[in-house]
This record gives sequence, C-alpha cells and structure tokens, in this order.
Amino acid sequence: QVQLVESGGGSVQAGGSLKLSCAASGLIFSNCDVAWFRQAPGKGRELVSTLSRVDTTTYADSVKGRFTISQDKTKNTLYLQMSSLKTEDAAVYYCAACPYGLGVSQYNYWGQGTQVTVSS
Repeated sequence: QVQLVESGGGSVQAGGSLKLSCAASGLIFSNCDVAWFRQAPGKGRELVSTLSRVDTTTYADSVKGRFTISQDKTKNTLYLQMSSLKTEDAAVYYCAACPYGLGVSQYNYWGQGTQVTVSS
C-alpha cells in the first residue's frame, strides 16, 4: 500500500546542482520522520540527511552546507536539493520514511532509488 517513488536523478557536472523528489502514497510524510540515503557501487548505504516530524534536520558532514532536505506537506513530497556536487556524491539515492528502531538504516519504508552521476 505504501509507496515511495524517487525522481530527479541524472547526470550533472561537478559543481552543478540537482534536486531530487520523493513522492509518497499510502503514507502521510508529516506523520513520520523521513530521510535520504545514498549508496555508491561497492560501498555501504550512507545516511545523507534526516527531517523530523517537528521539522528538525540533520546532515552528514560530507554534504553539510551543500545539500538541503525539505518537505512540501501539501504535496506529500520530500525533496533533496543538492548543490556544488562532487564526484564523490555519485550514488543511487533513496528516500526512507518512518524509523522503527535506533539503527540509522531502520526505516519501515523505502523508495526504489534514483541514480545520480557526477562527471568531472
């Protein structure tokens, strides 16, 4: 019933910008904490950013100052605005919703992922 669908991925030059979207159905985002993760080939899944139900945010040190997480509650859509992109930002990006445990990756719902490629 619950579906999260990411979009907005693509190829961008280093230093460029990209905005990812995550549209939810069967779930009201504002009722859950939400997050963006990413995974590069051969690497583990990395927490990029979180947004709580009370609108507090966290960012990985590697993206702080360059990425912004936000939510449009009227559209039930989560966003990740990425700027000053680096080659090391290249990965498949996933949105996630509703943590069920204390582990950073313990979320009930996940999107299918969207590919971000950064060229130099």
